[in-house]
Amino acid sequence: MTGSTLTGPTTFTRLGRAGLVALTALALVSCGHKSRPKADLAASKITTIGVNSYLWRASLEALSFMPLLQTDSNGGVIVTDWYANPNNPNERMKVTVTILDQDLRADALRVAASRQVNQAGVWVDAPVQAATIQKLEDVILTKARDLRRNGVG
Repeated sequence: MTGSTLTGPTTFTRLGRAGLVALTALALVSCGHKSRPKADLAASKITTIGVNSYLWRASLEALSFMPLLQTDSNGGVIVTDWYANPNNPNERMKVTVTILDQDLRADALRVAASRQVNQAGVWVDAPVQAATIQKLEDVILTKARDLRRNGVG
């Protein structure tokens, strides 16, 4: 009666091939080791849009209560339609946010606003207080920094 034994020639050949494959795989894994790049806190160059993604998302979030008229993520422009606060229906605002850079910096953000007041049924242009624009810029920058901080952590 013949049977296979552990000392047969085919068993040694199989063990030898398996050992050779394992050694080759180990050698390839160990010689190709490179350290992975660390995450960039700004993540400015790793983006699928043309501008800083944190500023873009923060701007959209900050303006989410207003109707959007135009958005261009490659050019970094967000334009809202006229918005009237329900508590003050005789005044309306329109905002344009422009993101100028891929880096998360204060000077990479420009906010412009238009304001109109209703006088006898006619909308008339009115000045926008500089503090209003500054407050909106601060809100967007704070949200962008929070998004970056939460995304990296």
